[in-house]
Amino acid sequence: MIDTALVALGATLVCGTLAVAGIHTYAAGRAQREELVDRLAGGPGLDSSGRGRHFSAVDRRVRRTRAGRRIALRLSATGLTVTTGEFVVYVAAVLVGLWLLAATVLAPFFGPIAAAAGAWGAVTFLNWQRQKRIEAFIAQLPEVARILANATAAGLALRTSLAMAAEELEAPAGEELHRVADQLSLGRTIDDTLGELAERLPSRELVVLVTTLVLSNKSGGTVVDSLRNLTITLEERKETRREVRTMLSEVNATAFTVPALGLGSLLLINSQNEGALGRVTGSSLGQILILVSLGLYAIGFFVIRRLGRIEV
Repeated sequence: MIDTALVALGATLVCGTLAVAGIHTYAAGRAQREELVDRLAGGPGLDSSGRGRHFSAVDRRVRRTRAGRRIALRLSATGLTVTTGEFVVYVAAVLVGLWLLAATVLAPFFGPIAAAAGAWGAVTFLNWQRQKRIEAFIAQLPEVARILANATAAGLALRTSLAMAAEELEAPAGEELHRVADQLSLGRTIDDTLGELAERLPSRELVVLVTTLVLSNKSGGTVVDSLRNLTITLEERKETRREVRTMLSEVNATAFTVPALGLGSLLLINSQNEGALGRVTGSSLGQILILVSLGLYAIGFFVIRRLGRIEV
């Protein structure tokens, strides 16, 4: 009877020890995996300037969701040194501030509207940063094609030419080509790597360059002549885009001026007659009229922006 109790006690101790060791091993492996994921995704840790990351726990939780992965993808295309967790926390703080500010200055009814406008502004900011990086990359494309043409004419392989261009060019072209060269060094094909670059920074000029490089790499054609002709074409398109952007600057300024006038009128009405907006939004009819007017301003903004959008 005593021997049976000792055996049971010993087995319990062994099982408990194995369970503790297993939990410890699992926790250590999960921590290493999260550290590796953070390093690959540019998450918590240290950025390129050595600055410590913030909100690492929030970053891990957010990037597990579908919306978090979409935000991370957009951030990776903007070139910003901000993690997904930091962006979400900063945007949440701004939305709360806008809600309180609008509810205090105008009326409580405008709090949710201001927060919704802030969320739209955050998405617009990411798209603007992405487009800004694309425009800067397009401006460097003639130099990219020229370097690739010279390196290929010297007898270098396309992989080596891309790595050389990454070393010689500044950001954003240098950073993007560095990423391409790193992926090629890991064994990825040129087609997949350049195709991913074209998806990350979509533009007609980049698609033409990528198509030229991919077809020349597959068929073994005269890539030097193709790149030199492409360099001239990209220079001409660069000047055309600059002229179109200058011509449309007034239209874009008008698109932002119209909603600003509406907001200014609301502030003027509320300052001249304190509490007027609160009384107007106190009834259902007033709320409907305010929403209709805001909708008309939004429609006018998008229509003007659409009329001023010319694809070159």
